[in-house]
Amino acid sequence: MPQNPAQQQNNQPIKLISSVYTKILNQNTFSSLSPLYEHNGNTLKADSGVLYEDDIKRQFFEAFGNVVITQPSGTVIYAERLHYDVTTQHAILTRNVRMVDGPSVLTTNYLTYNMRSKTGTYTGGGRIISKGDTITSKNAYYFELTKDAYFRNQVVVRTPDVKIFTDTMRYNSLERVTYFFGPTNIKGNNGENLYTELGNYNTGTDVAKFSKNNLYTEGSKFLKGDSLYYERNGGFGEAFRNVVFIDTLDKFYANGGYGLYKQGEESILMTDKPLITYVIVQDDTTQNNVAQDSVALDEEKTLSRREKRRLEKEAEVENQADLSDSTATEIKAIGIAPQPEPKIDSVYMTADTLFSKVILVKDYKPLDLKLNRDGGEILDETDIDYGDDEDEFGVDSLGRGSLELDSLGLGDIQRGTDSLETKVGQELVKKAEEKIDSTKIKTAKPIVAAAKKELTVEQTVKADSLLRNNAEFPSGLEADSLLSKAITSVQLPDTTIKDSTIAYSDTARTRIVNAYYNVRLFKSDLQAVADSVYYGMVDSMFRFMGKPMIWAEGSQISADTLFLQIKNQKLDNALLKDNAFMVNVVLDTVKFNQLKGRKITAFFTNNNVDRIYVDGNAENLIFTSNDSLNIINEMFHDRSSRIKIKMENKEIIDYVSAKKVDQKVYPFKLVSAENEILPGFIWRPQDRPKSKEDLLNRKREVSTPVDPNEKPENPGKRTVQDEVIDKILENKDKILAPPLKKAE
Repeated sequence: MPQNPAQQQNNQPIKLISSVYTKILNQNTFSSLSPLYEHNGNTLKADSGVLYEDDIKRQFFEAFGNVVITQPSGTVIYAERLHYDVTTQHAILTRNVRMVDGPSVLTTNYLTYNMRSKTGTYTGGGRIISKGDTITSKNAYYFELTKDAYFRNQVVVRTPDVKIFTDTMRYNSLERVTYFFGPTNIKGNNGENLYTELGNYNTGTDVAKFSKNNLYTEGSKFLKGDSLYYERNGGFGEAFRNVVFIDTLDKFYANGGYGLYKQGEESILMTDKPLITYVIVQDDTTQNNVAQDSVALDEEKTLSRREKRRLEKEAEVENQADLSDSTATEIKAIGIAPQPEPKIDSVYMTADTLFSKVILVKDYKPLDLKLNRDGGEILDETDIDYGDDEDEFGVDSLGRGSLELDSLGLGDIQRGTDSLETKVGQELVKKAEEKIDSTKIKTAKPIVAAAKKELTVEQTVKADSLLRNNAEFPSGLEADSLLSKAITSVQLPDTTIKDSTIAYSDTARTRIVNAYYNVRLFKSDLQAVADSVYYGMVDSMFRFMGKPMIWAEGSQISADTLFLQIKNQKLDNALLKDNAFMVNVVLDTVKFNQLKGRKITAFFTNNNVDRIYVDGNAENLIFTSNDSLNIINEMFHDRSSRIKIKMENKEIIDYVSAKKVDQKVYPFKLVSAENEILPGFIWRPQDRPKSKEDLLNRKREVSTPVDPNEKPENPGKRTVQDEVIDKILENKDKILAPPLKKAE
């Protein structure tokens, strides 16, 4: 059967082109000095060589000293020794091996290369340098035709911008793209790290595309998603599906279906059912967290230093009394009294779009609502500007704040926080190279020049071996562990005291949050909706705008603008500004207790309402009932400049109407549709989020007129209004006395 041209070429004998001296040792063996051989277009030369045949007529060429193989494609291979199988075109090269293929240079001490298939393999350690990328591993397979190289076992990639640590990788020198098939860390020079188990990274454009177990970390920030796209030069990353973003420094935790992270401003934009989770402390664990009246604070200020120290010692003794002897002794030795674990609750917030960024504290405009637990001055009957414009509150009519999504000027500022992950690549590469030679390895230069002027191939192989042995390669468990620790950390109570009145340095940073369109908030005992929300971490103030509404137990609260502040991770105060309204149902009826005014101010202690002030045309409409008969018997209507309600343990202990008091009692038979509802009344129980799942899956309905036949939600629950009713019934005669001449 005739042979095709390829077979004929592969079976061509090797030819001696020239030599300084050639000697025939026997019929099948030729020894040459400085020989130059040609085989299938390839040239092979060396200082000396021996060509021989075995018993079955297979030819072999052994070459020694300054071995050079030149291929028609232009690829050149250098070595100190060569064993060449002429029949299979299989070459084994040893000692200071360099294969130069255009811009790519492979170096090792042991290389097997097939000149028919154009593939090479090293198994004892080596490196490839291509266009500034230096890749080292124990094992590698190089394919000259496709410019692909496959690396196995302790793979380290070094570029001017990143260092990559993995165990299995493919690299294409034409596109400068690395492909990963197992746990991989890509560490940037600024401490950021990209982790994946499947994906690719372009070392030329610094673009990453990951699709399995992906995690981006940068200092205190974590970004995770089923798919991750990252552009280092642009400084942003996109995460898709099951996205999680965490900033442990700011106790910020959000997740959703899509996330866009910008590195310069440390911002995150999330859509597709985004959810932010806040942690709230439910009760007191230390004396410092107890909300105190101004009177109590004044008394504390009057105590002498000796008296304060005596009280502290008494408290310490009481804390240690309940401990065992050994535990008490240990605590006394270190001077710390044990504290009980705080009870915490989660607050969830979602919207169509959530945006959060880090800004300079000096650029943040904290609110000064001038709230006073003693109520302050009573409002005049004329309208008052509470300063909700952008200049004072730092928010516009849409709730975005004076800092827009595309604010400029903050992109290059980085917070001075240490990275959570160790800078393995940077430190160990430096250490390895310093141990080898005082002259550093120039990865951007071809290895040919480096071998002649700086380090030999044997030295670079030793350097790479030291680097790989000292490097920490990901096993696949680190990413999950890091994320788990971050989630645990961000869900613990924050012990950092945030006070907008203290002085910050010019470089101090803080995080703000904007929520746009269909904002919903859920807490076990409080729910809210609004068109937009702005939140600043300096003063922990929520600004609800665009038809905001809050539900607390059986009460519904609404206003044009609503402010809710958290201090020491506890609800501290709330302000309902303009058209403030509180509503709750009466028994299982369609009658509603109502409380309204130009503004309503509420103060909390241990997350429970401590006192309420209704100011500016304050009105209170209450339906009283006969508990034994479970029927309504009369309606009480109270109008004044201010209504003050004081509570303790969720019970009314004081109810006061002050200035311009007008109080009436209507028998139930005289209650009509005209007087049973105050102006501005609205009742929207259908908009109330019922659970975390309901929060994500249902938006507020389009406003419709009140349905008088709509059944109340959670009838029978005790509310602030119920307590007011009880107090009125107990002190009916006193409350209906002539109006007070001045406020209490």
